[in-house]
Amino acid sequence: MRRMFLFVTLLVLLAASNAAAQAAPSPAEVTLRAWNEAYAALIEMAEDFPEAKYDFKPAPEVRSFAEQMLHVAGSPSFFIAVCKGERRGEQDFSREKYRTKAEVVAVLKNAAEAGAAFIREQGDAGMNKPAKLPWESEPGSVLWVWSVGARHAGEHYGQLVVYYRVNGMVPPASRPRR
Repeated sequence: MRRMFLFVTLLVLLAASNAAAQAAPSPAEVTLRAWNEAYAALIEMAEDFPEAKYDFKPAPEVRSFAEQMLHVAGSPSFFIAVCKGERRGEQDFSREKYRTKAEVVAVLKNAAEAGAAFIREQGDAGMNKPAKLPWESEPGSVLWVWSVGARHAGEHYGQLVVYYRVNGMVPPASRPRR
């Protein structure tokens, strides 16, 4: 009876640990989540910030709010090209091309989805493929490139918080949630 109890207990523990291991998100899922969360925060800002202040700059030598958003909108095509071992062609993410808030929000949403689609398409197998960022001496992996991409988006989010605060505004993520 005692052996049977130990055997059943071991089977339950083994099943529980196997279920826990299967429930853990995969590298591609974690990457996709980080990417989506970073861009969701930026999209929320782009939708929230007043259009009348889209050309605001906290200092003359820095990008305007809209230019920051357009810079981030151009990033996914760069990261996709790096992962494919290609050079990104010149793309126009200028304020002259995207004049309205609606256009900036739309291009940012499209960029976010392009990055997410690429990550989903690669899956876990693709995350392990080699990829090298131009400024790094050693090659990394597709996973590394997309982690840099999500961090890059987060850095711009932090910069844009300053744009809010200098204008006496509270960024969306700092507002109380119901």
